Amino acid sequence: MFAVLGTSGCFFLLGENKITVPGTCGTVPDGVLPGYYGFESGLCCLGDHFAFAADKLTSPAYVKEAAERGIPMIKLLIEKASAKKPGESGVLALNWFNGNRSTLVDSELSGLFVGLTLTTAPEDLMRALIEATAFGWRNIIEQYETCGVPVKNIVASGGIARKDPFTMQLYADVLGHDIAISHTAQAPAMSASIGAAVAAGCYSDLPAAVTAMASRIDRVFHPIPAHTAVYDELYAEYKSLHDYFGKGENDVMHRLRRLAARQK
Repeated sequence: MFAVLGTSGCFFLLGENKITVPGTCGTVPDGVLPGYYGFESGLCCLGDHFAFAADKLTSPAYVKEAAERGIPMIKLLIEKASAKKPGESGVLALNWFNGNRSTLVDSELSGLFVGLTLTTAPEDLMRALIEATAFGWRNIIEQYETCGVPVKNIVASGGIARKDPFTMQLYADVLGHDIAISHTAQAPAMSASIGAAVAAGCYSDLPAAVTAMASRIDRVFHPIPAHTAVYDELYAEYKSLHDYFGKGENDVMHRLRRLAARQK
């Protein structure tokens, strides 16, 4: 699985057989590499969750601290969130602040926090949102594997993959997978140059060009077993909320959207 992690999350898989995976964005022959089926899915809001937390879920004291230290609010919140243990805050979120692309395919779903108390801090909300995007990614992987499309390796690129080691370690812990980080900071440009090199006859095909031009890895994040054990528990709770609010058992999110639209 190749992941592009930025304001949203895009996930691409290669398979030798055409398999229908409900709730994914598409299965396209030759869509990623010739001779393979390309499977596509994603989270329509990933880093946008974190920007929302930095913009909306802070306090004057945090604004003052960020200004005095000369760092962005998002960096301050992630730094504070990284000091917490998995599950320590008691907060769980649903990562649907811009709906759900995979696997529910419902743009009318919305976000949710569970477990708030008077001691909940802004970094607890930030961490819960990061964890929720990880749970959403894990749900996508499980959907593929349930349908017979195994995820054997994960490579990530994009701004979050290269700039945010805390979030990438958390993702590895939640997924229970190693995550390798692509060496290039300009993955789209690298992809274009690979295609151009093959078209110009410098390489026989795309795999040969990829091996020569883009096979280097900067670092690999390995799951921390103690963290993964806690996240297995939290993921089970996430799935309960996911199914309850996302599969029709409680349509309160849709009803609230309709009420808000009517009042506007």
